Parts: sequence; structure tokens; C-alpha cells
Amino acid sequence: MTRAALVVGVGARRGVAAEEVLGLIRRALQEAGPTAGDVVELATLDTRADEPGIVGAAALLGVPVRSYTAGALAEVPVPNPAAAPRAAVATGSVAEAAALVDGGELLVPKRKSASATCAVARRRKPDDTSPSTNRAAPFTMAAMLPPTKHTESAGPDLRHHGDAEVRGLDLTDLAVNVRTGTPPEWLRQRIAASLGSLAAYPDGRPARTAVAGRHGLPEERVLLTAGAAEAFVLIARALPTRRPVVVHPQFTEPEAALRAAGHEVGRVLLRPEDGFRLDPSAVPEDADLVVVGNPTNPTSVLHPAGVLEQLARPGRTLVVDEAFMDAVPGEREALCARQDVPGLVVLRSLTKTWGLAGLRIGYVLADPATVTLLQEAQPLWPVSSPALAAAEACMEPRALVEAADAADRVVVDRAHLLAGLAEFSEVQVVEPAAGSFVLLRLDRADEVRELLRSRGFAARRGDTFPGLGREWLRLAVRDRVTTNRFLQALDLALQGLPRRTVG
Repeated sequence: MTRAALVVGVGARRGVAAEEVLGLIRRALQEAGPTAGDVVELATLDTRADEPGIVGAAALLGVPVRSYTAGALAEVPVPNPAAAPRAAVATGSVAEAAALVDGGELLVPKRKSASATCAVARRRKPDDTSPSTNRAAPFTMAAMLPPTKHTESAGPDLRHHGDAEVRGLDLTDLAVNVRTGTPPEWLRQRIAASLGSLAAYPDGRPARTAVAGRHGLPEERVLLTAGAAEAFVLIARALPTRRPVVVHPQFTEPEAALRAAGHEVGRVLLRPEDGFRLDPSAVPEDADLVVVGNPTNPTSVLHPAGVLEQLARPGRTLVVDEAFMDAVPGEREALCARQDVPGLVVLRSLTKTWGLAGLRIGYVLADPATVTLLQEAQPLWPVSSPALAAAEACMEPRALVEAADAADRVVVDRAHLLAGLAEFSEVQVVEPAAGSFVLLRLDRADEVRELLRSRGFAARRGDTFPGLGREWLRLAVRDRVTTNRFLQALDLALQGLPRRTVG
């Protein structure tokens, strides 16, 4: 007997995470019951059809996204209208209208999360959007069952980041790799001065010229972005790829963005016994997009430029995330100024050295054709005037001198941290470390992390990085005084571990 086709209508705010959308959908499907039918599509407003959270949830369910104009949704009567969506898009509920636009029976009315709504409807009769042999298998209630001990889980939480370890808490922050005491006063003043021009639309040309000049590149090879995170989304959406591969452990946003765009992502997992060093032969030959960090977050490994060059070839896009390269003295092994490496795309961020995480500013360096593709996927005026002012200021000679001095201080402060960690026989550190953070391994690291929190320190958990597990922690490099206080807290935490009984 053919099971009924279910349509899930979804409404969402911009920036909603796929995990939130998926969690809301699963709760609604649980209400519908295991015999309700199979999900065949997510339906939403056309202006939300490319939202990564919705696209990502659809990809995880194995169903397509279908979109409708606001006018089409406004014609659909909904049982639970609200004033806010009616004022914004002329329908009382995007979720209910999208679920019912083709007719049918509403099984689960509008349900809400913090940033999304969803509703579930059973189609009145099958149509050309019903499941077929050419479509991914529909999502069923069986897929909602928790994994058994014989079933591989969905894997690490790719959307977990270090700021979650400290948000709203009075803790000394070793979880986020932003330099402390930033932004400097002179940069604050430059940003503040830009506020007088907020009535005008942003003009990115001066900042683009400044970035190009700093790296000795033509301007057409530069694209300004709202942080490196936006660049990963643009790459996932705009660049053609059939087999993307991400080298892990590394920053998880590249894979999250690719998956949200509907791509099936391959992983190359570097091994701790190899010092997390990259062997280019480990990357599949048919990978047409490869993402690698240098120096890599969270391992702090700096891959030789010559090794990374071996990954480049015609027909492949090589994305190198150099967000932490300015914390390396002399930026040795950098590829950002290279124009002779085929398919090379380098990402840079001003977040870490200059303390601009809240401003969102970064840039892409690539061949002009790639820059054009990425730029066409951006909205108009993607970078704000204050962020553009910051980018221009951070390219000036005095800023480059200050950044170089900061990189030298990282070396000294990191050496002090490593020397202190070497006193603990329980701790293994990944060395040599090249970034403004170190990765360490110890038994019961998750328990140690909680004990550190009780003593006022936040460390970054490692189990959300593919290729790592619960025995890993990442620590940001801080000044000598902060490090000494942390080492004392670590000593007390290790002593405070409850003994495990053997039974």
C-alpha cells in the first residue's frame, strides 16, 4: 500500500541553523505519528528557499525544497494566522500556507522554535512531486529513532563554536581564539568615525584597493566578505562541485556550509599519530573542491606551502583558510599572494588579530573569474561601512607592524604555555604549534573542562571537530599572568577528578 505524501511547510528568520529547523520538524512529525506518511518536500517562501538552515534541513531529510511567492501563499487560508507574518508577507502563516498550498489535510498546525515555524500536511492526492525512484529516499519516522550501538551516529555538531563556551558567563576565555585587549583604541576611533556616513550605502572600493595593495594583487582578485564564514557559504553555493572534500580536523563551518547547500561532503581525517600532518595523496583524485586550514584550527599545525601546492590541479578548487596566518611571524607558508597556483582560493579574516568578531569582516583572494562567481552570489552591499573602514585601516603600514608585533608575542606566550603544560604527565600537546592556540589530549578531558569552568576558565571542547573526540581540548594562547593562573587551575582540576572504581 502506498504511503501518504507529507509536505512540511517552513518559515524561518535569516540565519536560522539547520539543526534548529530539523529539530522542529522532527518534533512536528512525532506529533503526526508513525503512520502519517513520508515527507516528500519542504515548502517555504521563495525569499527563504536559499536559506542555509532550510536547505541544510532538507538535505539531511533527503528531500527537495519547493518555494512559493508571497502572493501565492497569501491566497491559502490558514487556521492559525498571526499578525506579524501577515504584515510582512501577506499570509498569516508561512508554514501553514506552504504546507497547504497544493491542498490536503493539515496534520500538525504551526509549531514554533526560536527562529523558525513549521507545519505538516498530508497531500490530498499524489502528484508529480511525490517520491520516485529518481529521488532520494523519503524521510520516515524510522529515521528519527536514536542510533543503536551498531549504528554510526550523525557525527559531531558542526555548528558548535567556542563562543558557546563563554556566552553570558564570567569566565576567563581560553575557548575563543580572538586576541585579548582588542580592538586597539586607534582602530576603535576609525570605526567610530565611519558612523557619520551610515546614511549612505557602503562603498567597498577603497577597502578593496587597500587589501589588494597589502598583498600585491590586482583588485579584481579581491572579494570583501562579512567574515570568513560568509565566504564559505558563497563557495558552497556559487562554485560548481561534484565531490567536495574537507580535510579534518579543522574549522567546521566549511563542511557545514557545503552540507547546507545540499552537497555530499567527503572527509580526509588527519591522524594524531602523524602529528595531524597532511599527506596530499590522502585526498581523493576525483575531489574537485578541497578545503584545508593553514595554520589549522584546532590542531595549530602549519602545513608547508609546497605540500598544499601538491593538492592543486586544473579542474579542482583548492580553498585554503588562512584566518590565523597573521598570527604566524612572517606569515611563512602563506599562499595568499600567489597567482600561479591553479584553482587557488585563499580566505583571510580580520576577526582574530584585531578583535572584530562582532563586526564581521574578511576577504577572499582568488582568480578574477572565481571572484566574479562569488560576488554574484552576494547580496547588494554585503559589508557594512564600519567593517569597510576597519578593513582599510588594518591594511595600513602601522597596522601591519602592530600585527607583526602581536604575532611575535604569540610565539613567546605560546612557549610559556607549552612549557607549563609539559609539567603535567597526563597532558599530551600537539607540537610544533604555530597558531594562537594549542590542542591537547588527556583522559577524561570533558570532566577536566567542567572542573576548569568551576574554577573560572573556559576551554574549547574538541569532540565537535571531526577526527577528534572527548579526550581533546583546545586552549587559546594568552599572556603569561593568565597562563599561570590557568596552569594552577588545571593542576587543581586534575587533582579533583573523582576516582573511578573498578567493578
